[in-house]
This record gives sequence, C-alpha cells and structure tokens, in this order.
Amino acid sequence: MNPRGATVGPGVTRPRAVLVALGCGLPAVASAAAIDGAALGAAWATPFAGLLLSIALIPLLAPGFWHHHYGKVALGWALAFVLPFAALFGVGAAGAALVHAALAEYVPFIILLTALFTVAGGIHIRGNFHGSPGFNAVLMSIGAVLASFMGTTGASVLLIRPLIRANDNRKHAAHVIIFFIFIVSNAGGSLTPLGDPPLFLGFLKGVDFFWTVKHLFPETLFLVGALLALFYVIDSRYYAKEGAGPTDPTPDTPGFAIEGQFNLLLLGVIVALVLMSGTWRPGVEFVVFGTSVGLPQLVRDVMLVLVALLSLKLTPAGVHESNQFNWAPMLEVGKLFAGIFLTIAPVLAMLKAGPAGVFAPIVGLVTAPDGQPIPAMYFWASGLLSSFLDNAPTYLVFFNLAGGEPQVLMTTLAPVLAAISAGSVFMGANSYIGNAPNLMVKAIAEDRGLRMPGFFGYMAWSLGILLPLFAVMTFIWLR
Repeated sequence: MNPRGATVGPGVTRPRAVLVALGCGLPAVASAAAIDGAALGAAWATPFAGLLLSIALIPLLAPGFWHHHYGKVALGWALAFVLPFAALFGVGAAGAALVHAALAEYVPFIILLTALFTVAGGIHIRGNFHGSPGFNAVLMSIGAVLASFMGTTGASVLLIRPLIRANDNRKHAAHVIIFFIFIVSNAGGSLTPLGDPPLFLGFLKGVDFFWTVKHLFPETLFLVGALLALFYVIDSRYYAKEGAGPTDPTPDTPGFAIEGQFNLLLLGVIVALVLMSGTWRPGVEFVVFGTSVGLPQLVRDVMLVLVALLSLKLTPAGVHESNQFNWAPMLEVGKLFAGIFLTIAPVLAMLKAGPAGVFAPIVGLVTAPDGQPIPAMYFWASGLLSSFLDNAPTYLVFFNLAGGEPQVLMTTLAPVLAAISAGSVFMGANSYIGNAPNLMVKAIAEDRGLRMPGFFGYMAWSLGILLPLFAVMTFIWLR
C-alpha cells in the first residue's frame, strides 16, 4: 500500500521540506510518475517482459543458476531500463525515476511485507492437524474471511505454515497451496480497503470504506464458494488415491494452542498503522528529488520497522523453531520485486498516457462507440493487466480512465467501479507476480521442501480454473 502525501483543500498551506542528498546533484523534477508515457515506444516494456520471462523460464531451464543468482538477474533487467533511460532522457530523470520507484513504491511495500512476515512468523498455531480435504477447506475459508480484515498478505503468512504442516505427509500437496493462493491470497481480500492495495488506494481517493463489501459481496461469495467446492472435489480425489501416505515428518501435537500470542496484538497494530496512514491528513510532506513522502507514510513505515524489531525481540526462540522461520522467502521476494517495481515504471507510464500511448487499443476496448464505459471490458482489462503488473497502480489507471470522481463512480458508474475493483483483486491470482502474497506463499512452501509448479505450471491451473469462473461472473453481473 502506497499512500502518498495527503491532499489539502483550497486555502490550506502545505509545509514542505525539500531534502537534498549530499553530493548527488540530481535536479528536482515534478515526479518520476511524470514520465511522459506518450513519448515511449513499446520497446521500453522489454526490461519488464525480460524479467517476467526470466522468472518463468530460468528456474525450469537452469534451477541451480537461478537459486544462486536470481538477484543479479533482477538487477540486470533493472539496469536494462535505467541506463538507456538515463542516456536518452538524462541522469536527472533516471535518478528521479529510481527515487520514485524506491520511496513511493518499493520501500513502503517491502517494509509492510517484512513486518507482516516477521510478526506472522512469530505465531505458531499448534494442534492435532491432518491435511484432509475438509480441514484444508475450513482453513482456507477462515483465511478468506481474515484476508479482508488483516490483508491478503497478513492472512496468507499467518495460515500458510499450519496448512503446510498439516499436509506435509501428503504425496500431492502443491494443489493445496495453489488453491490457498487463489482463495486467501487474492479473492478473500475483496471486501474492505484493508484487504488488498488497490481497494486501499480507492479508499484514499474517496471511495467509502464499506462500498466494496456492499457491491462485491455476491461476486466474492460466488468465487470463494466455487473455488472451495472445486478444491474439495480435487483434493478428495488426491486424498483417496494417496491412502495412508508416508510417515508424517511433523507428528501431530495433541490439543490446540496459539504460541507467540503477543504477535496477534502486533498484527492489530500493523492494521491500525495502515488505516492511520490513509485517514490521518496533517498536510505535511517531504519532497525527495521530486517524490513526495507524506508524514503519515513516514510515521507508518518507521512504526512498522519498530513493530518487526519488537516481534523479533519478544518472540520465544522455540516459536520460530517450530515455524522453521528464516529469511530466505523474504529475500527472494525482496530482490525480485525490487526489479519488478523499477522495470514496471515505463509500462505504467505508457498505460497512463491513455489514447496517446502505445496501449491506446486497450483504452479503446473499455469504451463503447457512444462514449459509455463497458463494465465487462473494465473487468477484463484491469484484471488481465493486474495479473502481471502491480495491481494497485493498474487500478488507479482504470479508476482515472473512468473519470476519477469517486462520488460518480460509487453511484452512477457503480458497475464500472465494481468491475475495476473485482478485476484488480480477483485476477491478481492469475500469476505468481499478480499479487505480492502469491510469490511469498510459493517461496515459503518451497523453503519447507514442497515442490511447487513453475511460472507456467501455476498459470495452467489458474487459466483452467479461474478464467471459466471469471467468464461466469461476467455473464451474471457484468452484461
């Protein structure tokens, strides 16, 4: 979630503090987001496409190389954007783009993700768990509910470990994690602004807090219910074929208990800090090489770091040992998304250029000849782009394309706003990089020794299961 500086009404003076880094010499610009997307050709999407294909193919073709050098690969593609951009548009513009990607996008993202990973990693849910189809479905149902209140990332990191532990004697468990990503890491976060970053940005723009639950509840109930039913059928078939299965590497512990309960309070603090950053509007911001950093964001991020450190200090070592807690999944997500956030900048700029950019055909698809918006096309356009791009700025692109006026979008154009919201949240499940928890859950599962499908293998599941459900939803709600 990336709250920017607060918007201040007319007549209100906004104090600014311009921070200048010593010796850098980069000129201040309006914002890296002011990259003229209309001036960019399709070739500027090559670094992002290259990184995407690297994530998809190198783990399959050269797994050993990828395991040791994925960070260097991400850095290489990032430089493939920054260096030509600096050569053509100047060092100042490239530096501003780098600062904007870091301060406005990546740093808030990685701090929030690290805090959730740390705090949830300090909670050990102990009990007599067996990875039966019924247990797995119930745990995912609980996760779907929690996702709208503590975020898809928080619910995913909290529940993925007990789910893996319950199924670690299963011969076939990858599909369990895939459905967990569908349900908990994506679909469950569609009912409140706390659930997923796109909805939070809509809330910052003026969309009522409870608007999404009023307008997306039927669609969410259908999608989550259908996925749970499909999962139960598929998992029951696997479960029946497996029989007794191998010896359980983590024997069940009698009774139920939550260890590291202090971290539950810290999870609540994280949710409160995120909500605070979107509602507290002191009108104070700092400008760093053209990128605005609002005081609420600064306070939130500093407090999130303190929360993570407090969790590490107060969590008993035994809890971390029981969770097999380590930093490998966080490092993988952090390095890959650093490259993603930078290489995605020109792609988003070209999208924001609308009819003047190379993605003008996409813009044309969402509008009828009479100039009226087409909700179904907004759903599919925002959704398919959110499958591979950062779904939060993608949401904003289509939010603004539909007029950007929250009062109109919540009333007259409510079907359009619902379509944008549903597409941005639901279709984040289409690929591993569609939503941050997807890659996080995959990394945690692989760190625990579970063999997960590759990039295209995962998409075979998502395209075969999710797209038909999205087509049904279009027919029912978006005609």
